[in-house]
Formats: sequence, C-alpha cells, structure tokens
Amino acid sequence: MRLTDFYSMTTSQPSSHNSPDDAPSAPALAEQQKTASKVTKRRSFRGLSLEERQNERREKLIEAGLQIYGTQGFFSVTVRDICNEAKLTERYFYESFKRSEELFKTIYLRLIEQLQQTILAAVMQSQGEVNPRKMIESGLQAFFHTLQNDPRMARILFIDAILVHEIQGNTIYEAIARFDRMTTAFILLMFPKEPRTHSEISLIATGLSGYVIHIATRWVIGGFKEPLENVLSACKIAYLSLMGWIESEASKK
Repeated sequence: MRLTDFYSMTTSQPSSHNSPDDAPSAPALAEQQKTASKVTKRRSFRGLSLEERQNERREKLIEAGLQIYGTQGFFSVTVRDICNEAKLTERYFYESFKRSEELFKTIYLRLIEQLQQTILAAVMQSQGEVNPRKMIESGLQAFFHTLQNDPRMARILFIDAILVHEIQGNTIYEAIARFDRMTTAFILLMFPKEPRTHSEISLIATGLSGYVIHIATRWVIGGFKEPLENVLSACKIAYLSLMGWIESEASKK
C-alpha cells in the first residue's frame, strides 16, 4: 500500500452517482432556475443573500459554542450564554439548532474531522519509502499536540462528549470507527504482506485506538499534568510492540 492509498482508504466516503433517470425534467429545471433567480435578487444586507446570512450566523454560533463549551463545560452553559458569546439574539439560535445538544453534536463532529485531518497530514508528510517508526511518532505527536494546544477541543471530545446524551450511541461509535479505519489503513501500510484477514487487522486496530483514546482521556481529565513525553512514550510502546510481534511472526514462516 502506498501513502496515497492510505489517505484514500482513510478519508473515502460512499459515493453516489446520478443516473439519467435522476436528471430533472425541463419544467422542473425551469422552476429551479426561476427559484434561483428569486434568491439571487434577495440581496439586501452587505451584499449577502438570506441563506448566506443564515450560514454566517450559524458559524458564529458554532464558534461561540466551541469557546464556551470548551472552557465552561456543556452543562454549565445555556442557550442565552451561547447567544451572548456570538452576539446574536436567541431567535437566531433556533434558526439553526433545535436545542443545545444539537449544537454540541455539530461541534463534536467538526472537531473529530479536524483532529483526523491533522493526524493524516502529519503522517502523509513522510516521503518516498514508508518509514513506520517515523509515521507512528508523527501521528501521535500531531494527536497529542493538537489536544494540548487547544484545551477546548480536548474538553469537548474527551470529557463532555461522554456525558451528553445527544451524541451517545451512533455518533460516538462512528467517530471511534473513523479512527479505527485510519489505524487499520496504517497497519496495512506498514505490513502489506501481513497474512491476517482484514477483520482480524480491524480488531487489532480497535485495540490500538482504544489504548490511545484511554490514555488521552486520562491525560485530559488530569489537566495535562503528565509530561507529554511520557504520554507519547506510553502510546508508542503499543505500536512498536505490535510491529515487533508482526515482524517476529513473519520471520518464523
């Protein structure tokens, strides 16, 4: 597996293709163009359409939520607090979100995406021949440095997320599964000739991800008091031990 394959396997999403039957009819297309024309004409404030202003307000609420949830905690914050931080009235909150939990879920998913992309970018910096040790160190450093540099992200992902009912179940499961897929792709990249099935490798990846996530959770809850080098060393042990075990097994054959 090449680095480009690793990136593709980790970030690919199910694609959809429109069939000819999905193409809009002429009357429908004309109606769409008419609607688009009406929307375009509804520009009245700073040259922004109604939809653009709504999106702008939504982003302000998300930024406000990241700041205030990340510093005070979800259960200490009200909708009014969010709106005060965003400098918007409460009616604009309900324009974008039904309740606080929905805003929190939106922020949580965005942070998961940012964290994964940061790790991928660090791993993808490796050039030429694959260097597993360097990739392990780069990925782990990116993960923990990001949490340390943005305690708001760390709190939302590793403290409040496990307590907010709205994202329990499928949301957290999918977030963990994304990191499992990334770790699976990483193992396949390091050991392309590994004879184990994809299912077996996926189970190993889940174990590695859980190991790192539990260490991260303890580190964040403890206020980052553990020295970063100790945290990184503890996580690298698991990956390097796996490398040594797989290499040892391969040498017996």
